Amino acid sequence: MIIGLTGSIATGKSTAANRFKEHGIPVVDADLIARQVVAPGTPTLQKIKEAFGDEALLPDGSMNREEIGRQIFGDEEKRNVLNGIIHPAIRQEMLRQKDVYLAQGEKIVILDIPLLFESKLEHFVEHIVVVGTTPEIQKQRLMARNDFTEHQAEERIASQIPITDKMKWADDVIQNDGTLDELYEQVDSLVAEWKQALSE
Repeated sequence: MIIGLTGSIATGKSTAANRFKEHGIPVVDADLIARQVVAPGTPTLQKIKEAFGDEALLPDGSMNREEIGRQIFGDEEKRNVLNGIIHPAIRQEMLRQKDVYLAQGEKIVILDIPLLFESKLEHFVEHIVVVGTTPEIQKQRLMARNDFTEHQAEERIASQIPITDKMKWADDVIQNDGTLDELYEQVDSLVAEWKQALSE
């Protein structure tokens, strides 16, 4: 069973992912992979250097995020070039890790993909779980967590598909409006449900 876990910024997806891990369910983390595929010495970083010049790398061989950010700012074509290099590498590594877990006999594997819908990766998974909350709580959490102004928080939230839409498209929703224990209860209940379905 391949589960897609997603949400939006500040909805609590990472907390839910950690709870799934506590149940012994492997989680393939797209954000972590996004950092790994551009580590010094990787083919992906070499392609970025070829596309963006030597200044795309820092003296220690790591990616110069500030310089690349400067180059793609307001330049849709360059942004597409960067995404065209990085996104396929992330997808390939996610599928590789998923296949390794399945080969090891895991019955449930979670793909933790923050931009699952934005990246149109629904076909990667069999079942989608969205960690959701109300837009107002999302904004308050983001302001508290990232020290954002209300305007900054609203801008960041507006850059993603509204969480209310994602919740409509999900097979299951973990409603994260309450306490941590309430979030855990919903995760635990889903795990029990999946294990029951697999044993039938």
